[in-house]
Amino acid sequence: MFLLITTYLRPLEEVEPLMPEHMTWLDQHYEAGMFLLSGRKAPRTGGVILARAENRATLEKVVTQDPFAQAGVVQYDIVEFAPTRAAAGFANLLS
Repeated sequence: MFLLITTYLRPLEEVEPLMPEHMTWLDQHYEAGMFLLSGRKAPRTGGVILARAENRATLEKVVTQDPFAQAGVVQYDIVEFAPTRAAAGFANLLS
């Protein structure tokens, strides 16, 4: 399991125009079963994605395809972790 944490490197005025393309990219990876949960940081300085991938290298390649990353408006920090406990209704994330 991976936690992808983005931090905006540019002002929101430069990020916003890329949002439709970024959302399309997110949708593709939700449909593929790789992305499980995502949303904006509060305050809005970037975002967070919970992802499942075979390995870090696969995920790193996917991240380079994000329109935000391609435009250089975000930095990605990738945290790999092995979940061992889950709240009721989330046990499927442990496998």
